[in-house]
Amino acid sequence: MRTGGLRSFVARRLLLGAAQTVAVVLLVFALTEALPGDAAVALAGDQPDPARIAAIREAMDLDRPAYERLADWAAGLTHGDFGTSLASGRPVSGYIADGFGPSLLLASLTLALLVPLGFGLGVLAARHEGRLVDRLVSGVTLAVYAVPEFALGVLLVTVLALKLAWLPPTAVGYGTDLLAHPAALVLPVLVLLSRPVCSLSRLVRAGMVDALASPYAAHARRYGVPGARVRYAHALPNALAPAAQQLARTVDWLLCGVIVVEALFVIPGLGTVLLNAVAERDVPVVQGLAVVFGVLTVVLNLGADVVAYRLTPRAGVAA
Repeated sequence: MRTGGLRSFVARRLLLGAAQTVAVVLLVFALTEALPGDAAVALAGDQPDPARIAAIREAMDLDRPAYERLADWAAGLTHGDFGTSLASGRPVSGYIADGFGPSLLLASLTLALLVPLGFGLGVLAARHEGRLVDRLVSGVTLAVYAVPEFALGVLLVTVLALKLAWLPPTAVGYGTDLLAHPAALVLPVLVLLSRPVCSLSRLVRAGMVDALASPYAAHARRYGVPGARVRYAHALPNALAPAAQQLARTVDWLLCGVIVVEALFVIPGLGTVLLNAVAERDVPVVQGLAVVFGVLTVVLNLGADVVAYRLTPRAGVAA
């Protein structure tokens, strides 16, 4: 019965995900079409000649109706063709491939530290609810969460890189092979880790506290079930469903929202590629990256909904 319910839920979520993906493609195209300025004028130079502008518009198919360009672009997306950069003539997929490695490395390292730290702090605070350890963990996580990533990054660079000279302030000179220079990754990972570990630990704490105060937990204690088993075998699983959804949102943010961190530490990832494309008004690159970010968001949230439903099937999570 549960298997049939899960299959039905997954089918509904897949249909919804497909509709959301189509909506993302349409929205991205509409928003980029609404951007101010003219790419042909920008590419024509400081003193553009009308004939040159017209030639550039024709070469870039900007003289065609928007619906025709949308149809061609959407057809190309179905087989991985994101178009061609207006500024360099390179395939947009090349830009995405170049920037994906550093962004994925940062996200992977942050996630590898986030899971044990977030769950560990949440369990520690819930185990000592109302006591000094709980107040300390809750106070510190709340304070760190309130600091914007950019401000925290500037503070860490000022203290650890400029004042103490323990770490490099940026990744300039290291190229895309950041794994060969781990010191350049410390500050970006700390900044990326700061807010997600706070939100995840507080979410795990709240879920465990509610579960430990529930009647079934009290019933288990009355039957002599050890406290550790009540905490980890009964209470902790109740925090996994919302934690899984929070992790999906965090991964989405790590892959799609690292623009500030990459700009601050000069890391050649997807965020830097997007900033450069916006500055050059390179519309195909902006469109391609926006579609990648949007589809990642849809896929990650779809996976999180399925995991949450599987962990708490009777509640019909996100149904």
